[in-house]
Amino acid sequence: MGNHATGDKTSDQELRADCARCVGLCCVVPAFTASSDFAIDKPAGKPCPNLGTDHRCGVHAELRDRGFPGCTVFDCFGAGQQVSQVTFEGRGWRGDRATARSMFEVFPVMRGLHELLWYLTEALALPAAEPVRRELAKARDGVRRLTLGSPAEVAAVDVMVQRVKANPLLLKASELARGKGPDHRGADLAGKPLRNARLGRASLRGALLIGADLRGADLTRADLTGADLRGADLSGADLTGAIFCTQAQLDAARGDAATRIPAGRTRPAHWA
Repeated sequence: MGNHATGDKTSDQELRADCARCVGLCCVVPAFTASSDFAIDKPAGKPCPNLGTDHRCGVHAELRDRGFPGCTVFDCFGAGQQVSQVTFEGRGWRGDRATARSMFEVFPVMRGLHELLWYLTEALALPAAEPVRRELAKARDGVRRLTLGSPAEVAAVDVMVQRVKANPLLLKASELARGKGPDHRGADLAGKPLRNARLGRASLRGALLIGADLRGADLTRADLTGADLRGADLSGADLTGAIFCTQAQLDAARGDAATRIPAGRTRPAHWA
């Protein structure tokens, strides 16, 4: 393993995107397809035309108005600065094809690892998860070590294998924190009228809630792992204590001043 850092502790700050310390990887590596989320087609590995030479988005403040809402909800979970500043030690991708090719291979793997780190860190913060705290910490530290490897070592990591290994622990932590509740794992609830629905303590892991009417819904302590909330109306909904609710999920949804969001999350600026 590469020795880019010491210790296995993971801070909240490490798992938050810091664009000032990144080289615009999310604007280069992914492919965009013209849709309601992206105004243009962009092949993988080609810089977005809005990306400046300073690695900053030239239309960041106007992304939604210009047809790029997909950009506003993307979260690298801090993988961008990890790849830019740690894995590649401050080197950029411009003007060096070999470095660019390697960096573009590493970024999606690192993003997957950082996302998993985020979930494990969230699980460790759940008081009710005490019975599995030691196993969670061991799993987190193992994933953390994988993020510290050389470019070749990181690129070779199978993120799916890591997710499969961690998932039973995350499920157990969720069950301990939620107690008994309705099971809607993987449910197709897209566009459903769920106004004032009683979904407290529910498992909504992987549920499709695109455009769902969740106004006034009770989502307290619900497990929202991987739930698709794009365009869902959360006006007046209560997400207090919702488990594994990411900032990107809130950013992709709609809400208002009456929406109660989980601790540690920020009310999106576009909400009414």
